Amino acid sequence: MAFNQWHDRRPMPGSQGQTRPGTVNDGFDLRLSPDDRPTGIAIGAPRRTARPSPDRPQERREPAFSAAPARTEVPGGNLGEGLPEDDLFHEDDVMARHAAGHRFRKGGGRGRGGSGSGGARRGGGRRRRSFLGWVVRSCVVLAIWCGIAVAGVVAYHFAQLPPIDQLTVPKRPPNVAIAASDGTLIANRGDMGGREVKLSELPPYLPKAFIAIEDRRFYDHFGVDPLGITRAMLRNVTSRGVTQGGSTLTQQLAKNLFLTQDRTISRKIQEAILALWLEQKFTKNEILELYLNRVYFGAGSYGVEAAALRYFGKSAREVSLSEAAMLAGLVQAPSRLAPNRNPDGAEKRAQLVLSAMADEGFITEVAAKSALMEPATAIKPRGAGSANYAADYVMDVLEDFIGPVQQDVVVETTIDVGMQRAAERALVEALDKQGGKYGVGQGALVSLATDGGIRALVGGRNYGQSQFNRATVAMRQPGSSFKPFVYLAALENGLTPDTVREDGPVNLNGWRPENASRKYAGPVTLTTALARSINTVTAQLIAEMGPKAVVRTAQRLGITSPLQPNLSLSLGTSEVRPIELVAAYAAFANGGTGVIPYLIREVKTPDGKVLFQRTPTDLGRVIEPQHVADMNMMLRQTLLTGTGRRAELAGWEAAGKTGTSQEYRDAWFLGYTGSLVTGVWLGNDDSKPTKKASGANLPAEIWKTYMTAALKGQSPVPLPGGPFNRLPPADDEALVADGGYAGAPPPAAVGSPPAQAAAPQRQRGLLEMLFGG
Repeated sequence: MAFNQWHDRRPMPGSQGQTRPGTVNDGFDLRLSPDDRPTGIAIGAPRRTARPSPDRPQERREPAFSAAPARTEVPGGNLGEGLPEDDLFHEDDVMARHAAGHRFRKGGGRGRGGSGSGGARRGGGRRRRSFLGWVVRSCVVLAIWCGIAVAGVVAYHFAQLPPIDQLTVPKRPPNVAIAASDGTLIANRGDMGGREVKLSELPPYLPKAFIAIEDRRFYDHFGVDPLGITRAMLRNVTSRGVTQGGSTLTQQLAKNLFLTQDRTISRKIQEAILALWLEQKFTKNEILELYLNRVYFGAGSYGVEAAALRYFGKSAREVSLSEAAMLAGLVQAPSRLAPNRNPDGAEKRAQLVLSAMADEGFITEVAAKSALMEPATAIKPRGAGSANYAADYVMDVLEDFIGPVQQDVVVETTIDVGMQRAAERALVEALDKQGGKYGVGQGALVSLATDGGIRALVGGRNYGQSQFNRATVAMRQPGSSFKPFVYLAALENGLTPDTVREDGPVNLNGWRPENASRKYAGPVTLTTALARSINTVTAQLIAEMGPKAVVRTAQRLGITSPLQPNLSLSLGTSEVRPIELVAAYAAFANGGTGVIPYLIREVKTPDGKVLFQRTPTDLGRVIEPQHVADMNMMLRQTLLTGTGRRAELAGWEAAGKTGTSQEYRDAWFLGYTGSLVTGVWLGNDDSKPTKKASGANLPAEIWKTYMTAALKGQSPVPLPGGPFNRLPPADDEALVADGGYAGAPPPAAVGSPPAQAAAPQRQRGLLEMLFGG
């Protein structure tokens, strides 16, 4: 059935089998005349039927109408209410004709502008153009929103920073350069560890090495390098790991100056903001100079000057091309690539730096190959050297002399470089060879001039493993090395070196001290008792004088640690620090003047302004000359005939005393010549008993080894009151043994004996001691 016939005969609503009256055309034309086009026909308006005029040809026009014709609501009623049925179906007529025309064109009918297929192509083009437009519009909208989001994030993190107009580059923390007595640098202290250097003072290839490996576009970007970030991302993706960073030198400087080392997105955003600010405030060369003086190189070294001194023992002004490449390579991973710990890793990284420098044209291929043939070699780590114990001691007391350190300073110390090396070598080699045999894990050595100036200070076996300064901080029992204060108090109370006391079993208020040899010699002089370190005689002396007299004597000579005034003090049960014990012995060596140990001689600024200069300071006379001579004679016999014979020095008049605490927990030797006083302590940090290490064996050997090296080339200086004759050796060698208390330890607080047993204030002879009277 033809379309127009079917359309004109549709059933009317509400009627069966009836067709809608209308004219049936012989041919059909779906195009509408201008009058029939649905351009917003109001429902209920008079229906106009366009009929072709027989007098003129009809124009074929493409129907153009809205896919959803406008409808007008009828006020006051429902749609179509009160309208003829023909008027109700007029709109349906128009839509049906349009649908039929659309199907006709899809089937090959002609449309506007050409054949049906051409119209389809033009319709597809319009659809494609419409889709592309949608994509473009969406991308623009998305970009706008992303920009807004980024701006918001940046604004938020910007608000977390201090006000930019108040932001300044913080001053570099002050550096403390610590020098030996001859001006040799022994250590740097402070957060930076190196003096600030100008860019113009450095060899040109040094800053170029950092640019080549860290930021090749340094002079081209504005603080943040999008190209560098993209390149780093691509390389990290292709290598499946983080092999390259995108931070510029300016960003790294911003992080070092103002931010923490946290690896967070927030910190990276703030880093970028600050990098932009730095680029606006400083020139490129100023930024590069700041960077080189602030970047961290590991091992506590901040700045290229500190790193050059730390790893190569020279100024950054003097480094070679290969050394410059190694320094630049450290920045990526300073701890992992430190040349003194990982020389292979540091060298491989330096090779990459040299290659990058050649690629950028900073050096020639010939120069790069030459540097590869002569790689940099790191010096022995200064950080592990024993001189750092002295440097730490300087930092502990420096503020007492100049107040808070607010500028770079140079501290001249009393350390003798040769003596310091000899002390470290003597202690370390002895512990390496015999420490296991004696069960000794640690040691300390302090050496003073007779005025108290510290010439050598070794606070432990290995500074790199333990920075605890046993020479100045550790509190240890001195054992028999405390006995000279007891004998000095006895001399000051009227006794003499020839006074005789009985070496035998004693009972002092329930305390029964014994000798290390477990044997007794009978009547002996005080000289022999001290030389042989006889415990029973020493205990009798403190009982005679009273413990408080001994405490006063020791404190007068410079002992500052608390001393318990009890009888067991005579055997060295109160703990002291090695440095104060050595300083107290100095009064014997210098003729009776008490000294205060000191390490700092002068403090000045790098340009020579003196901030502090030591003036001679001492405790005045603390021992009378005659008592000095007597004590030196008695202590001289310790090295000649007593427990310290292993410490005897060829060509020098030396004196000293061994010391061993209870259960062999501490082993000491304190000795001196007319020019140098030295003390050696050995033991374990946990106070674990040693394998019978006593002052007579390993400490005495270390003391002799050190003193022989330290005094080499010097003219012998006699002891005050000397020279002293050699006394006859002991008849029974078994009696000559140094050791701590043998037997049960003394009661916790053994005081003085009853008043009638107190020490008389006059000398007692042998007959008086044996028979009374």
